[in-house]
Amino acid sequence: MGKRLGEYTQNNTKCMLEVNGIRLIDRTLEILHNVGVSRVVLVVGYKGDNVRKYVGDNYKGTPVEYVDNPIYDKTNNIYSLFLAKDHMLAEDTLLLESDLIYEPSVVQKLVADPSPNIALVDKYESWMDGTVVTIDDDSRITNFIDKDHFRFEDIKNYYKTVNIYKFSREFSTKYYVPFLTAYSTALGNNEYYEQVLRVILHLYNAPIKALPLQGESWYEIDDVQDLDIASGMFAPSDDEHYRAISSRYGGYWRYPQMLDFCYLVNPYFPPQRMIDEIKASFETLMREYPSGMRVNSLLAAKNFGVKQDFIVVGNGAAELIKALMENWTGKLGNILPTFDEYPNRLSHDKVVQFVPQKPSFRYTAHEIADFFADKDIDTLLLINPDNPSGNYIPFADLQWLINWTKSRGIRFVVDESFADFVSTDGRISLLDNELLSQNPHLVVVKSISKSYGVPGLRLGILASGDTELIARLKKEVAIWNINSFGEFYMQIYEKYHKEYVAGCEEFKKERELFLAELREVPYLEIFPSQANYFLCRVKERFTSHELALKLLKRNILIKDCDGKKVLSGGNYIRLAVRDRRDNHYLTEVLKSL
Repeated sequence: MGKRLGEYTQNNTKCMLEVNGIRLIDRTLEILHNVGVSRVVLVVGYKGDNVRKYVGDNYKGTPVEYVDNPIYDKTNNIYSLFLAKDHMLAEDTLLLESDLIYEPSVVQKLVADPSPNIALVDKYESWMDGTVVTIDDDSRITNFIDKDHFRFEDIKNYYKTVNIYKFSREFSTKYYVPFLTAYSTALGNNEYYEQVLRVILHLYNAPIKALPLQGESWYEIDDVQDLDIASGMFAPSDDEHYRAISSRYGGYWRYPQMLDFCYLVNPYFPPQRMIDEIKASFETLMREYPSGMRVNSLLAAKNFGVKQDFIVVGNGAAELIKALMENWTGKLGNILPTFDEYPNRLSHDKVVQFVPQKPSFRYTAHEIADFFADKDIDTLLLINPDNPSGNYIPFADLQWLINWTKSRGIRFVVDESFADFVSTDGRISLLDNELLSQNPHLVVVKSISKSYGVPGLRLGILASGDTELIARLKKEVAIWNINSFGEFYMQIYEKYHKEYVAGCEEFKKERELFLAELREVPYLEIFPSQANYFLCRVKERFTSHELALKLLKRNILIKDCDGKKVLSGGNYIRLAVRDRRDNHYLTEVLKSL
């Protein structure tokens, strides 16, 4: 009945659902027709007449027959299959559930395999739900595990049933149909047919092979979120697929096979012990309210060594950027290309843009001052290191800019979210009580997602010696804007500070290795970076968008910078720095194209 799909199944059954304009039933019938089945049997119940009228009695010459379950609302799929048992006794059978979407190779693989009795399976991932199996070294199924017996601590051993099976006529006659009948009679019809397979397996050790998928795409559609994900996975063109994936702005744990070189996260922190400590407190943190802003700003002040009334904590830096920019009335001086979250909060006439003229988008503190010297701005924004160019202004030059803006009455906003990745023996951060006290026009923003490797916790800070501004921003955000997991992370971070420093050093070494490998890709020009990403220009062979599409076909997501101001049309991409294995894999793929 598909109640979780709401309006999409209000007047139709799930197999009539459209994904990118094509109904699930049409996809399935086309695939079955192409593998040469002798006939198709549809078990219908809810809105069954709609299916009969739409499909008819054949599909491109393949006969279509129907079995009706009049009590579909009181039974489960064991009864629907029981009603179709005579068809299973007549021929070898493919059994497919109707709310699945999959590429044709999934069924082709099943048909081509010589084993007579097969369950298609896939390595268990967190988005999957329903029956799982365990298998031995010969890919024979050793157990069917339902929801009641599922153990999260064992998920490394689990394979999810795709809900597509192949059964021989002999297996159906000797095992499946007799036990299906007995099970349904003895235990009722509100069960799942996988339970019958489980009984057969335990009583007779009947040979049922698992056929694991090897990256083929499939998805089960139970609700509107599933429909959205499936629409992206099975987009009709590579371009639409890329747009659907990139427009999610995260949540890529739903695509576990994909390597994300788009979003910027430190691969070397937090350490496993810190993760284990958070896990150990999971239930308490989930059930308890977090502290309010006063306590969380105290924790942030402790971690960053500044006064409590100098700092405000945000649900990610994005929350603080929004609150900061929406309090502005004057004009913002901005450098392009850069992180767009700040200027996007203002109307176009409120932003004065400086575009560096050097090909690699390098610029210095004095070049910034020279450009804005005669401009009417009351705020200057600097992302340091900049995103996506990776340009970095050293601390001494930053101090010069602090004094220059102060002398002109200009507020100076510095986002140092990537500063901990900078390779230097000198001072980096502006988070310092004396510096902030002496320069109340200075605002420092830092995302805790980027260098600390915890984007899912949504943490960021903003610091300034302008205590009136800080107090105003604290009122702008909700009192419980940070959840308990974020608060606990800040509470325990100090114990792991040495590991953080070591992780940043390990990252810097990896960045150099990655840079050396990227320079071996003949069609890329790589710009040096002090951040955890590289801006690259695609010189030949492809446009930046074509390269992004080719890599997505290999389950690699990169940032196509074609939509960014100044970079548009220049064939620029941005590549995040991940760990050694992932970075090496990407460069090998790039070389192979």
